[in-house]
Amino acid sequence: MILASLVVPAAVAVWLLTAGRGLTHRAANVLTLAASVLTLWAVLMAVVLRPVVDRAWVPSMGLRWQLTVDGISAPLLLMVAILGVGVALHTTDRPPLGGTSAAFHACLLLVEVGALATFYARDAVLFFVSFELVLVPMWVLITRFGDPHRPAERADAGGRFVLYTAFGSTLMLVGILALVAKAGTADLEVLAQGAGRGIPVHTQVLVAALLTAGLAVKVPVFPLHTWLPSAHTIAPTAGSVLLAAVLLKMGTYGLVRLPLATLPAGFARIAPVLGVLGAIGILWGGLACLVERDLKRLVAYSSVAHMGFVALGLASGTRTGLQAALFANIAHGVIASLLFVVVGGLKERWGSADLATARAALREVAPRLGFALVVGFAASLGLPGLAGFWGEFLSVYAAWSPADDRPGGLFRALAVVGALGTVLAAAYSLRVLRTVWAGDRTSPPIEDSRDSEWDVAAVLVLATLALGIAPGPLLAMTSGAVSSLLEAAR
Repeated sequence: MILASLVVPAAVAVWLLTAGRGLTHRAANVLTLAASVLTLWAVLMAVVLRPVVDRAWVPSMGLRWQLTVDGISAPLLLMVAILGVGVALHTTDRPPLGGTSAAFHACLLLVEVGALATFYARDAVLFFVSFELVLVPMWVLITRFGDPHRPAERADAGGRFVLYTAFGSTLMLVGILALVAKAGTADLEVLAQGAGRGIPVHTQVLVAALLTAGLAVKVPVFPLHTWLPSAHTIAPTAGSVLLAAVLLKMGTYGLVRLPLATLPAGFARIAPVLGVLGAIGILWGGLACLVERDLKRLVAYSSVAHMGFVALGLASGTRTGLQAALFANIAHGVIASLLFVVVGGLKERWGSADLATARAALREVAPRLGFALVVGFAASLGLPGLAGFWGEFLSVYAAWSPADDRPGGLFRALAVVGALGTVLAAAYSLRVLRTVWAGDRTSPPIEDSRDSEWDVAAVLVLATLALGIAPGPLLAMTSGAVSSLLEAAR
C-alpha cells in the first residue's frame, strides 16, 4: 500500500510530462483525478494496516528504504491524499494559464508524491531527498502557472521561493549529515530511541540549531517567512492550497521528527528562541493582516501567525504542547485550504483581490461563497467549535505551563503574546468580513460557487466543523506516538 501510494501518482506524472503532453485539459484532469483517488485508497489502507517497507538502498553507507506510518505521520498522510483529490477535482473546470494541462497536473502529482514520501520516510537521508523532491514542481506551479497578468512578480516569487528553501535545505542537510555521523545511523527510529545519548550537549545544540533553522524556513518562522506572501499571492489556487496545506506541514513535521525527537537535550536549549520567534510571528502576521489590501496576501500572512502557534507549542516541551502543535498543523491545513479555494475563486471573478475596490456583498450575490468565507475566517480567529480553536488554545496553555527545563517566566510572557494574537486574528477577520461579506451592495454581480468548486469548499467546511466539534479522534490518533517520543527523550 505504501509503494502503491507513491508509484501510482509518480508514474502518471512522468507519463504526463513525457508521452501525455498533447492531452486535452479534460483528459489530463480525469487521469490525475483517477490517480489521486487510487492514491487516497492506498494511503487509507496504509494508515489502517501500518505496513513497513525496509530495503537496502546504499548498503555501503547503511542507507535504507525505510517507509512506515505512525500516529504522528498518519493525519498528515491522510490530509495530503485527500487534498490531492481535492485540487484535482477543483481544476476540473479551470484549465491552467501559461502552460499545458499535462505539465500542470504532473506538477500537482509530484508535489503529492514528495510530501507522502517525506511523511513515510524513516531514514534521515531519504527524508531529505523526499523533502527536496517537492521544490521543483512547486517552483514550476508558481513561475509558469501563476497569475498570467504579472510575469515579473511570478519570476520574483519563484526566485524567492527557490533561494529561501535552498538555503534552508542546505542548513538541514549539514545538520542531518552531522547527526548521522555522530550517531552512526540514519535510522530515525533508532535515533529517536537513542535521544542523543552519547553525543555531547554542545554538539547536540549546534546540530539541533542547524536542523531547526533549516526547517524553520519551510514552516515558515519569523523572520524567515518573507518568501511566503509573494508565493501565495502569485500562485494558482491549487498551488496555494498545496503550499499552505502540504509544504508548510513538511517543515513542522521535520521539526518533530528530527531535532525534537533525536536531539531533545539540544532542542531544549534552543526552544526558548523558537518560542520567541513563534510569538513574534503571531503578532507580526496579525498586524500585517490588519493593513494588507490584497486578500490572498492577507491569508498568507495569517498563515505566518497560525504557524507561530505551532512553533510555540513545540517549544513548550510538554505533551500538551506537542499535541497542540500537531493538531494546529492539521487544522491550519484545512482552514487555509478552504480560504484559498474561496479567495482564489473570488480573485477569478473579480479580476483582482484588492480589498480597496468596492464590490457587491457576498451575502447578497454569492451566499455559498460568503458562507464558506465566514466559516474560514471564523475558524481562523479561533472561534470555539471550529478547527482553529483547539490547537491555538492548547498551545497557549502549554506555553503558560512549560516543561521544567524551560524558563517559566519567559514562556508565560509568550503565552500572553499568543493570547493577544487571537485578538488580532479577530480584528483582521472581522475587517475582511465587513468589507467583503457584509453590506447591501448588489453590483457588480458575480456567479456563486457551484460544481467542483463548491464540492471542494463544502468538504473543507465540513472538515473545519468536524475538527472543532470532535477533536478527540485526531488527538487520540497522535497520543500514543507523542507519549512514546517524549518517554524516549527522558
